[in-house]
Amino acid sequence: MNFKIFNELCKFILFTSKKYNIDSSHDITHSMDVLHYAHNIYKKEVYLNPGIKSHENIIYLASTLHDMCDKKYMKEEEGLHSMELFLKDKIKISDEERNVVSSIINTMSYSKVKVNGFPNLGIYQSAYHIVREADLLSAYDFDRCLIYGLNVRGENFENTFTRAEELFKNRVLRHAEDNLFTTEYAKTCYPALHLQAINRISSWKRILHISS
Repeated sequence: MNFKIFNELCKFILFTSKKYNIDSSHDITHSMDVLHYAHNIYKKEVYLNPGIKSHENIIYLASTLHDMCDKKYMKEEEGLHSMELFLKDKIKISDEERNVVSSIINTMSYSKVKVNGFPNLGIYQSAYHIVREADLLSAYDFDRCLIYGLNVRGENFENTFTRAEELFKNRVLRHAEDNLFTTEYAKTCYPALHLQAINRISSWKRILHISS
């Protein structure tokens, strides 16, 4: 990915975030976070599977754009259509690459994987898992979950904290147990993030004088 492409990505993400009131839990900050995780996973995986080298741009594009059609903020079909037009007009990738980016984004969410399992994307399966697992690693940020609750749900902090803690217990802290990690980097990286999330929740409880 070069500066020209990333400039266009940033403009599109900023525009879309403003249009649909996407808060900081899913805006360009999160896009950049997932992109860096995807890069780290890719650099590890490319040694194991050199064939994915030609999929690098697909991985980076899907990583940065993945929440620009999130149904929590907009109609998913509308977001996907806008994203596909952007990729066609501004990034000018091939039709196949554009379709793969859309397919990855449209099938990678936790809720869709739990219901439908992993899709079969053929030669792009590794790219799919890299992007999906980068997003999962980013999900260990407990404060990000709080920010979403405060901004989108409009709840008070007590309800936001309770809901976030339940989500982490039932979902985020079960990622490995639910066999959601396939890449070596994610399997190696997640334990530290898991512990960090537990410590963050404990720290909030001490601040708020909540007994465990």
